[in-house]
Amino acid sequence: MTADLPEKEFVEKEVVSPNGERALMKIAERGVYYPKEKLWLREIRKLTESGHQTALITTDYLNEAPAIAGYMFSRWSQENFFKYMMQHYGIDRLIDYEFETMDEPIKVVNPRYRELDSQIRSFNGKLSRKKISYADLVLDGDIEDKKVKDFVKEKAEIREEIDKMENKIVNLKKHRKEAGKHILFTELPENEKYKKKKKETKQFVDTIKMIAYRAETSIVSILRDFVLKHDEARSIACQIFSTDADIEPDDQKQELRIKIHNMSNPLHNRYVKKLCTVLNESETIFPGTNLRLVYDLISI
Repeated sequence: MTADLPEKEFVEKEVVSPNGERALMKIAERGVYYPKEKLWLREIRKLTESGHQTALITTDYLNEAPAIAGYMFSRWSQENFFKYMMQHYGIDRLIDYEFETMDEPIKVVNPRYRELDSQIRSFNGKLSRKKISYADLVLDGDIEDKKVKDFVKEKAEIREEIDKMENKIVNLKKHRKEAGKHILFTELPENEKYKKKKKETKQFVDTIKMIAYRAETSIVSILRDFVLKHDEARSIACQIFSTDADIEPDDQKQELRIKIHNMSNPLHNRYVKKLCTVLNESETIFPGTNLRLVYDLISI
């Protein structure tokens, strides 16, 4: 990336992400020419509040800069999402250790190809060292018959080894080509066949985690209406999820009371109280029952 652009080149524009979210960004655009490739590209930059300039290079000449920025920066948001899910929801962790046999018509690397390829790399390394030895072997000092004969003999021996290695590599490459890099899984030798992790359980649990994240995000959206520092909303929501709570069904009142224990400080307690009020106003019925969810904050 070249030097920072002057701030006067940045214009505040509305950027719409693929999921429909709208945000204002300060964007600037310039053309970048690569003389070696004889290619013009578009450089679009975003100016952050801290003054940092984030740049992206693209060959998209059709879409407007805000549209391209929306796609690109939303991709970065997805990366942040997966980072958050791994840190707080363990979405990358194993759920169980069950395996199942593979009967799908998929292609895998041929073990024979892998073995031959490894041998070729090994011989190539040895051949390179032999060629260096051959090149470094020179006749120094006085030219005497015995010295010349020894030199020629040693040179010939190394040359013979080099020829043998080169022929060996040629034959190995021929066998590697005949073996083929990929074969069907069903064609693998029995001792090479393996089992795959069962994915149904993990997919089910990951779906629950995604639903939990959506619920957390909805709570964050509510909290931001009355939290003084918007950046604190996510941490408060995380604290709510990690705090003890009492669940008390009341069939007579047709209520399922969720009594959340106190937060880490009185200010957060006030935020949670307001959150409970908003959630109670929704009059949500717990799925599969006729019990209305009622949230409250209690002292320990």
